[in-house]
Amino acid sequence: MTDSAEGGPDSERGSLSLVISSTQAPPKQLREPDIFFNRAELDAILTVYGRKVVEGEWRDYAIGSTRDVAVFAVHRRTSEQPLFRIEKRPKLARRQGAYSVVAATGLVLKRGHDLKQVLKVFEKRVLRLVTG
Repeated sequence: MTDSAEGGPDSERGSLSLVISSTQAPPKQLREPDIFFNRAELDAILTVYGRKVVEGEWRDYAIGSTRDVAVFAVHRRTSEQPLFRIEKRPKLARRQGAYSVVAATGLVLKRGHDLKQVLKVFEKRVLRLVTG
């Protein structure tokens, strides 16, 4: 038995139907889950982050995620815009690679399939004077 608009359980017999309007968000079971970094990815990122903190270049970070991208943003100061964003976009995994490092200006510094290779963009290059 179903309840009718007038109140009683015996006043109307029928079936219930579920109507989802286009303005409502779909139920959680139908939505794609948010993208996150896994433990190994976070370990690689935090290793680089820790090294840069010790060097005094970075001081804060933020982590965020949506259905399309997971972001690890690096800040020099908490109140500033992020210096760099390390992004994971699984939909690009078969194309340019799921991982990328993006500068504050929006320029993609490095992109690839292997996170550890992409994070090498933060390694300092040592220049040596060669005399002959």
